[in-house]
Amino acid sequence: MYDMGLLTKARTKSANVVGATMKLNPHGDQAIYDTMVRLSRGYGALLHPFVDSKGNFGKVYSRDMAWAASRYTEVKLDAICGELFRDIDQDTVDFVDNYDGKLKEPALLPTTFPNVLVSANQGIAVGMASNLCGFNLGEVCDTTIAFLKNPNHDILSTLKAPDLPTGGELLYDAAALGEIYRTGRGSFKVRAKWRYLKSENLIEVYEIPYSTTSEAIMDKVSELVKAGKIKEIADMRDETDLTGLKLAIDLKRGTDPDKLMAKLFRMTPLMDSQSCNFNILIAGMPRVMGVREILEEWTAWRADSVRRRVYFNMKKKQDKLHLLRGLCPTPCRSSSPGPSRRSTASSPLTGSCCTPCTTWGC
Repeated sequence: MYDMGLLTKARTKSANVVGATMKLNPHGDQAIYDTMVRLSRGYGALLHPFVDSKGNFGKVYSRDMAWAASRYTEVKLDAICGELFRDIDQDTVDFVDNYDGKLKEPALLPTTFPNVLVSANQGIAVGMASNLCGFNLGEVCDTTIAFLKNPNHDILSTLKAPDLPTGGELLYDAAALGEIYRTGRGSFKVRAKWRYLKSENLIEVYEIPYSTTSEAIMDKVSELVKAGKIKEIADMRDETDLTGLKLAIDLKRGTDPDKLMAKLFRMTPLMDSQSCNFNILIAGMPRVMGVREILEEWTAWRADSVRRRVYFNMKKKQDKLHLLRGLCPTPCRSSSPGPSRRSTASSPLTGSCCTPCTTWGC
């Protein structure tokens, strides 16, 4: 998408992007499109999506809301991708061969912020898995700056808690979060946000935990009602529309909404645990790392990227200087005795040329 100019140009059909990406990815068009959907703003799986989308891209909180085919939807890179690709053409990262060796692609992107801590990610492979929760971008940047100034900085003082794309209410436990920050493993609880509409005697659920879906919640509540374990609910509907998620629960007369929600939190996915397993590839080897270790590795990698950029620009200027020196006329050879006109410390180029170097663009 970056090579197609979609960082600054208008959106194009998703099918065009999928076709261009197949030059780099050999796993088929559907796998490419599914990945792009999950990176899109419309799908809502990331705090800061990479793809600015138009059309039906489904929703992360819905299991059954299918996204449209690639020939209907349109995409471009979101503005934040400018920070992912910045200086990529200045030797900041290594490039490797694609699957058939005919093209080059970056091994990593030269991100200007620790995106590994911002974008929630789940992955599974043979014998290992990774589960990273997202954090607020502003807090991540503030924490990184504070860490650079003081390696012993208290991470929890600036990186308050995880921030999830689907919202919800995080049940704050400083000890549990401290363990996650220190070891990269652990879990915390998130529950749905709701409001009671007294005039209609119903409960509206408008944010749910990241780890579940609206269909899973509806199925579980229906199962409990049929089993007779919950008798306070008259009806439950999924009223999700273009304005966002909404699960409507009609209450029977005399039902206390707070007591009912406490029961639903205990018995349904309206409250769920978010597991963390910060398993990250470092130099090709998987490592489970805490937040401080992640910042140490990222800052070292970023410093190397900046160093490579400086050397690249310095080499370009040295090459240009060498060319300009070659364009300058031959130094004057005076026929009279005495020193010829040579360069001086204050003016190394103009002193060595009969014609002022401004003529040649020096």
